[in-house]
Amino acid sequence: MAGMLYLVPTPIGNLGDISTRCRETLEQADFIAAEDTRVSLKLLNHLGIKKSLVSYFEHNKTEKGDMIVQRILAGETCALVSDAGSPAISDPGEELVKQCAEAGITVCAIPGPCAVITALSISGQSTGRFCFEGFLSTAKKSRREHLESLIGESRTMIFYEAPHKLLNTLEDMAAVFGADRPISLCRELTKLHEEVVRTTLGAAIEKYTETPPKGEFVLVVAGAVPVEKEKATPADAAARVAQLMEEGLSRKDAVKQTAQELDLPKNVVYDAALQV
Repeated sequence: MAGMLYLVPTPIGNLGDISTRCRETLEQADFIAAEDTRVSLKLLNHLGIKKSLVSYFEHNKTEKGDMIVQRILAGETCALVSDAGSPAISDPGEELVKQCAEAGITVCAIPGPCAVITALSISGQSTGRFCFEGFLSTAKKSRREHLESLIGESRTMIFYEAPHKLLNTLEDMAAVFGADRPISLCRELTKLHEEVVRTTLGAAIEKYTETPPKGEFVLVVAGAVPVEKEKATPADAAARVAQLMEEGLSRKDAVKQTAQELDLPKNVVYDAALQV
């Protein structure tokens, strides 16, 4: 009988956020794959759980991933944990999930702490549509290229950032998105000194230039304001129909194509076409 892979989220700061189901899954698993076994051991000791730990992180994920998959196929159950939050989200566990899926292994994700959703929900930014961009590159050129690819992004954007890189990231964001772009800086989520600063990129640069940032940040940046296209007029439709007819299209086909191109009702274009 084949085993399973469980994705077990761990607290991002407050140990009280571990759920009963997460605790039970860790207790019942045959072994636990952990990003940092030292960090996970502290959590297990807090929960009073003794379990075999396997190291699984960015630099050994290929070798250890194969071994974990083989153990699961042999019938064992594995619980995957990251240092904090949900495994496989901006985390090497993404690769293990892919390997298990390819091997036909059932993967079960248990809901729980996730910094992305926690920050978004308290940011005060639009939550209807959003995109998670993870950590930006430490290299300025790559970081700017990443941000420039998002210039027209209208969805709320979410980034992870370390305190020592925060100012450089904010300065690049201001250069690309504009200093007036709204941002919510969510710091030390669920911890004693949790803080949300709702401001603009320009004001955030001033704040953290004066007061060096501390703690891990989730940056929630407002999306670009969509640019409304100018509505085409019947005169525009008449001109386009005439152009298409000169190119050899029949009136019927010219009307159909013009209606699609200018996003106008076909009857409006047809009425305009009668003037051609």
